[in-house]
Amino acid sequence: MRSDQWHLRTLASAEANRITQGEGVTVAVPDTGVSPHPDLAGNLLRGINILDEGSSDGQGDRNSHGTGMAGLIAAHGQGETQGARGIAPKAKILPILSSTVDNRSDPDDLGRAIEYAISSGASVISISSAGGSSLVLRDAIKSALTANVVVVAAAGNRPMDNQVGYPASVDGVLAVGGVDRDGNRAAVSVTGPEIDLVAPAVDIYSTSIDGKYRKGTGTSDATAIVAGAAALIRSKYPYLPAREVAHRLTATAIDKGAPGRDDEYGYGVIDLVAALTADVPPLGFESVNASAGPTTAGAQPGDDEGGATARGLVTLGVILAAGVGWAVVARRRRRGDDPPPRISR
Repeated sequence: MRSDQWHLRTLASAEANRITQGEGVTVAVPDTGVSPHPDLAGNLLRGINILDEGSSDGQGDRNSHGTGMAGLIAAHGQGETQGARGIAPKAKILPILSSTVDNRSDPDDLGRAIEYAISSGASVISISSAGGSSLVLRDAIKSALTANVVVVAAAGNRPMDNQVGYPASVDGVLAVGGVDRDGNRAAVSVTGPEIDLVAPAVDIYSTSIDGKYRKGTGTSDATAIVAGAAALIRSKYPYLPAREVAHRLTATAIDKGAPGRDDEYGYGVIDLVAALTADVPPLGFESVNASAGPTTAGAQPGDDEGGATARGLVTLGVILAAGVGWAVVARRRRRGDDPPPRISR
């Protein structure tokens, strides 16, 4: 099974996991529920069944989609070579059954799921669905962003979708597209000015129901992979604001397609190791001269946890001291804005 997970090798996941494995981070997965699996043992929390007025803990899945997404985020496999492994194998999964057995989610149900995730302390929410919106869902997304939660969402899949769906289309939400084994845009991945990042999305192996495994293709899988990457960053830099986590992912992405941000690849393919180790100036301070002092949220390889914490606090302090409002600092570049400067890795 592990040998089939080509995306782990492509993303140098093993190297990234020598830095952090997502310890201390909870990722909410509003989906078809998450079935208990040997590769998720110890990482699966008690959640909720939104569709049944909270009468179950979300640990049930008749579809396998939610279980697959959870595995891509936090499966730990069985030993060094057996079973499936996620990007952040020591992160916790908060399962929320908010989609029907055919993987359809009512916007209000998704909104309620997000509110539950916020109240339960999730610091990353992985939304592997794209569709319409509602007042409940819009308010929930706004609440999540205000609550310093990293929200990652699928852009959508062709031919069912022809544009970036909701909530990926919301500024502040990381909109994820997909690439194939060759690093080219996956045929299934929609395009648009809202795309922020891309990740592997073709023939992606992960956990399934009844202790089995599944192979999936689509931006759902890419989204779960990016959510795992966000969990790694939140574990490494626990004081880094959510928008800075997103910025770290986009600033260190490997550029693809037209130079800079484009509608197919966004800022590029996620680079796990660079996202954890590169020296990334905080939003609004990209041009600060390195000689001016430790104003970045980055860390060099080998920095200890204390150093990472200090840099996270310094970043927040610099932002506040400069009087830059949250809304201004938080704004990510989209829709044709200049790309962020390439960072030192």
